[in-house]
Amino acid sequence: MSDSPLSGDALQSYVDKWLAAQPQQRIALAFVDPRRYPAHVALAAFEQELLAAAYGIREPQVAALKLNWWAEELGGAAASGGRHPLTQVLFDDERAHTISGELWLAPVAAAMAQLEQGTAVDFAAQLGAASALHGALARLETSWWYGAEASAERAGRVATLAHLLFGLQRLPEDADRDRLPLPMAQLARHGLNRGQLRTPGPERQAAVRAQLGDLLAAWREVPRLPGPLSPFRGLEWRHGASVTRRAARAGDALSTLQALQSRSGLRTTLQAWQAARAWKLQTP
Repeated sequence: MSDSPLSGDALQSYVDKWLAAQPQQRIALAFVDPRRYPAHVALAAFEQELLAAAYGIREPQVAALKLNWWAEELGGAAASGGRHPLTQVLFDDERAHTISGELWLAPVAAAMAQLEQGTAVDFAAQLGAASALHGALARLETSWWYGAEASAERAGRVATLAHLLFGLQRLPEDADRDRLPLPMAQLARHGLNRGQLRTPGPERQAAVRAQLGDLLAAWREVPRLPGPLSPFRGLEWRHGASVTRRAARAGDALSTLQALQSRSGLRTTLQAWQAARAWKLQTP
């Protein structure tokens, strides 16, 4: 990345935040050259900025201010070229101007709407609640990579499941949040309280395994859904499904999940190659 158009300090800091959240995507950059596709990388970093505001800021009022700023920025970017370094790279690419303003603003609106959400009742409700924001991001992303006519259904499901998997990985750290990574049905079934989420125990282990089982079943449905995936989303699918499967079989499911989420190797390289190859086959 050092000799790419995104290597300036301001831009690189945002790309680094994206890669910190999804370290496996460093491998994908070998197949999506940032020097040739700077705005493709900027879009991924932009999505991470929205997710950081939606989930990473604990005070809803502060998060709302950040998201309102993004709404103003995106609302005027087509005309002005933007003020933010990521927006400037995005709207320097002609494809940004072919995407409707509604698609650009929809993820921000969805992020605002979910700020006050609490813990979901069950896995189906959890999936539905998370899909509002992640589905909106997927529609923007799919339109960027493949055009307005391409279905974003598969990309939306992958984005949602990857978010739920990441949330499960952070279970001990987020045990005091209003919206827990485990749905209420799992907490009740295994007799868990918030204090027990912070430390290992048989009840937490059973609940994590059950959640991984629900996630694994949902990952298996992904190939049946319509729509292409960007190379980054394609790697997220392959990596997420593999990590879920391996963690579900492990003796200590949560520790294994936490270790595997940031690990890269030959398996990840192959997954990135497969994702990039699928993109190239669908791109003239």
